[in-house]
Amino acid sequence: MNNNGSLVCVGPGMILGAHITERCKNHIQQADVVFTSCHPVIERWLATLNPCTHSLQHFYADNKDRRNTYRQMQDTLLKEVRNNKKVVGVFYGHPGVFAQVPHRSIQQAIDEGYQAWMEPGISADACLYADMGIDPGAYGCQQFEASQFMFYQRQLDPSAYVILWQLGHAGDLSLTPRLTGAPERQVLVDMLLEYYAPSHQVAIYESPFLPTQQPRIIWQRLEELPEANISLISTLVIPPGRRLIPNDEIVTRLKSIYPPSHDKNTPKA
Repeated sequence: MNNNGSLVCVGPGMILGAHITERCKNHIQQADVVFTSCHPVIERWLATLNPCTHSLQHFYADNKDRRNTYRQMQDTLLKEVRNNKKVVGVFYGHPGVFAQVPHRSIQQAIDEGYQAWMEPGISADACLYADMGIDPGAYGCQQFEASQFMFYQRQLDPSAYVILWQLGHAGDLSLTPRLTGAPERQVLVDMLLEYYAPSHQVAIYESPFLPTQQPRIIWQRLEELPEANISLISTLVIPPGRRLIPNDEIVTRLKSIYPPSHDKNTPKA
C-alpha cells in the first residue's frame, strides 16, 4: 500500500489575511488540493493562494443534521488523502477549536497509516481576550459550548469569567444550522440565574473577519438576553459575579511545608 498522501489542518485566524501564519500559508500554497470551511470572503482569498481550492460549505443545508455534514466533509478530505495527495484543510480561526472535522479526519488518517497533523491559528478566544481586555489568569475562565452547558449537569464558578460559545445555537436539539430564539435563551437565562443576579451585566461578543471591521461588544443585563440581537457567531461573556474566596486552610497547610526563615547575617554559634 502506497501511503504517500498526507493531511494537515490549518487555521487562517479570524481576520481576513491578517492572522494567517507563514507556516500555514506555505502549507496551503504547496498542497495538491485545499478544502476550506470558512466565511465565503475568506474562502475566495484562500483560492488566490492555491487554485485547487474547494469549499466544504455546500455540505450544510437547512434541516440537515450537522453530524451528517461533518461525516461528508471528513470523507471528502480522506478520499484525496487515499489518492496520495497532499491535502490541506482550512478551518476558520483555529482548526482545533469548535471544529470536529479536523480532529476526526486527522485521527482517521493516522489510523490508516498516513501522515496527518494540525497547525494552530488565532482563535476567537484569543481575539476576545484582546478586544475585551480580559486576562483569563486574573480570575480564571470557564468555557462551554452553550448547548452542551444546557444539556448536561455542569457547575459554574461565578468568581471566574464564564464564556458560552455558539450562543446562536443555544438549546438546539435538532443539530441543524438553524438559529435558535428567545424561548431557548430564556431557558439558558433561568439556568444562569442560579449563579447571578438578573441585573448582572453580560456581554455579547462577535469577532470581526475583515480588517476594516470592529468587534461587536454589546453589554446588557442578564435578564435581557432572551430578546437580544443574536447571530450564529455570537458569544456570551459573563464577568465574575462574586469575589474570590480565600482558602485559608490550604494556605496554612502550604506555609507549614517551609521551615521558618532565618536571617542569613546571624553569626553561627
